[in-house]
Order: sequence, then C-alpha cells, then structure tokens
Amino acid sequence: MNIESAPATGWYVDSRCTNCDVARQLAPDLIAEVDGRAEVVRQPRTEEEVRQLHTAAYACHTRSIRHTEHRLDPALDPFPLALDDTVSLCGHNSPHTAAANAYLLRRPSGTTMMIDTPRWSAALADRYEAASAGPVTDVLLTHRDHAAHGRQYADRFGARLWIHEGDLDASPDADHVLRGTDPVEIAEGVVVHPLPGHTLGSVLYVADERYCFTGDSFYWSRTTGDLEVAESVVWYSITELAASLARTAERLRFEWVLPGHGDRKRLPAPEMARRLRGLTARTQALEPQPVDFTALRW
Repeated sequence: MNIESAPATGWYVDSRCTNCDVARQLAPDLIAEVDGRAEVVRQPRTEEEVRQLHTAAYACHTRSIRHTEHRLDPALDPFPLALDDTVSLCGHNSPHTAAANAYLLRRPSGTTMMIDTPRWSAALADRYEAASAGPVTDVLLTHRDHAAHGRQYADRFGARLWIHEGDLDASPDADHVLRGTDPVEIAEGVVVHPLPGHTLGSVLYVADERYCFTGDSFYWSRTTGDLEVAESVVWYSITELAASLARTAERLRFEWVLPGHGDRKRLPAPEMARRLRGLTARTQALEPQPVDFTALRW
C-alpha cells in the first residue's frame, strides 16, 4: 500500500489513482481533482459523508480510496445503487474497462438487463442478481472498451450477450450481433441506436424514451454544465461521430444521460433534446486530434 501522500490519520487517495472521475461523481464535496488526480480534500464530518466515501471507495477501479486506520466496512457497500425505481448503478468499476460505469435496467416484465459490465466476481454476480427484479436476461455492451466481463456475466446469469458488429472482435462469442446503423428495438421499450465514432461499433441503448445509456459516445460534463463528447479520446473517428449524431439526434428522446465515463444527468426531455442538438452542432466543428486523456473536461 502506497501511503506516501496520506495524512497522519483519515481518508486519502493512493498513488494508483488514474483520474477517472468516478469518485468525484459519488462524493463531490469530499473528493476533488488536484494536479491531475483525485484527492480527499476534506475529511467526513457526518455519517452520511462517511457513507459517501465508502460509495466512492467501492466504485473505485484501483481501490485507491483508503483510510489509514481501518478497512472499508462491507456493510456500507451500497451497490447496486438505485438512481430511481428503474435504473441502478452497479459500482465496483473494473480496471479492465478503464473504470467504466455499468447499470442495471429493470423492465416492466419483471426482468433485468445489465448495460456494460462492472468488475467480475461470482459474489458480485450473486449480489446483482439478488437485487434485480427477476432474472437478468441480457447483457448489453455499448462498445469494445466495456466488453471485458460480458461473457462471464452473461454465462453466470444465463443471459444473452449483445454487441455491434463493428466491435465484434472484442466479444466474438456474443449471442446477438447488432448490424448497420438503423435503430432496432431489441426488447419492448428498449431501442439500440448504432453510433459509430468513439469506436466503429459504439451504440446507444434507449429505454422507455427516458434512459439513454451512451457508453463513451457522450456524457454530462460538470465543467461545462452540458452534454459533451470526449473529443480527446476518440479511437475511431470524430468525423464519423459528428455524422452519427447528425443522423440520430432528432430520433432520440430521453431524460437521463447515463454514460460509461463522465457524469450522469436528468433533465426534462425537451431540454435534453435541445442540448443534444447543440452538442451535434458543436461536434461537427471538431477536428481529429491525438488521444489525450488529460484533456477530458469532467
């Protein structure tokens, strides 16, 4: 354990931090970005703040959020964490998906879908299954970067694994392969919108015209207070991403943006549509650039 920068006592973030932003999403008043990494900027003062730090710690993919005097309390692991009565945040982000957020989506039929994947363990799979509204029937991958544990979770749940043909080499044993660029309803109320750009096979999953699981295609930025694309981390083509948004934006209706990286946000659907139109216009003006993780506007 590296505690070179740890305080004499209390909570701290160790040197393995990759500045993924997950902890700051979950404990924004206690953890901040300092010199390109997350740091605990204030010790908790209340039981609720202790819970926030445990939430951030149990999401952290490098397990970098620690206390100098005691281990994490398993009783304070809140995951899966309900965002509302339909969607839960899985937490336990994986180092094999660059710390991507994953979600559980409950369906009116009594089943559940997993969107992207948390870190893998049989105990976590049991935990997610126990918290689900019935069987987990599908594991929906948004793109190649988040495919690491898809087959393991699908096999454990007896679920179908989905990925787009553009990223099929990342999960060649997928049960369902999405093709082309036309939207497809894959279950009642769940529509997939192929959105090549971040990767060739990137897709959005939109549920009930309310929830938009965007993978790494776009996210909510606390820095700009708006929807943004991660233009400094595009593996395929920013030009194609702009074209995808232009083709798709007017078809989309949702209230929640639920990304793999970057923050979540809920707004009224008309306001979200207005912001998506603005994002589409801004993306069309972007030029290709080298990949630079430090340029992300969290």
